[in-house]
Amino acid sequence: MFKTRSEAGRRLAERLADYCLRDPVVYALPRGGAPVAVPFAQAAGAPLDLLFVRKIGAPSEPELALGAVVGGEPPTIERNEEIIRAARVPPEEFDRLAALEIDEIAHRRRRYALPPALAVRGRTAVVMDDGVATGATARAALRSLRAEGASRVIFAAPVAPAGAIATLKRFADAVVCLLQPADFQAVGAYYEDFGQVSDEQVLEAIASCAIEARRR
Repeated sequence: MFKTRSEAGRRLAERLADYCLRDPVVYALPRGGAPVAVPFAQAAGAPLDLLFVRKIGAPSEPELALGAVVGGEPPTIERNEEIIRAARVPPEEFDRLAALEIDEIAHRRRRYALPPALAVRGRTAVVMDDGVATGATARAALRSLRAEGASRVIFAAPVAPAGAIATLKRFADAVVCLLQPADFQAVGAYYEDFGQVSDEQVLEAIASCAIEARRR
């Protein structure tokens, strides 16, 4: 159990210190991943950016992940084929839903008024989130960074089901997870305080890491 996302992030940062990463770029999955990523990014003197990944929800059950998409040129799309078949979603409907999420990613980056995404080619990318459920968004994020030329890709989260971690290890050079409960519930069940992270908190997190990175 974790008290807050920040406390979980400090514990993750301690574990990641064992990897002796040089010149990493840290990516948080918004919005909950931002406060988790800050302790490690500050300790490593690394820049922090947001990696916009959107779940593609089923039409009748939005929380059911048909897949996920990462904005980019071209966007990276991850499909949960088993769930797509179970939900009986035809290809054209999946494509329509994916396009909506791609548009939403573009809108959110404009809303945050962020500079162009950090260049990751030849560098180590560390992707961090506050937890994993199905792993679809994490897989899409890892595939996207690999396609952009990251020399090494690492994923870190405080909590996730063991099955999702086993799958993520196929997409990352290393996966760091502090808690893998056998009877995994929702991510929020493992935090005492799992309140919503505001846009302001996300922007403050990015700014604090930018200042620390410039000091190195």
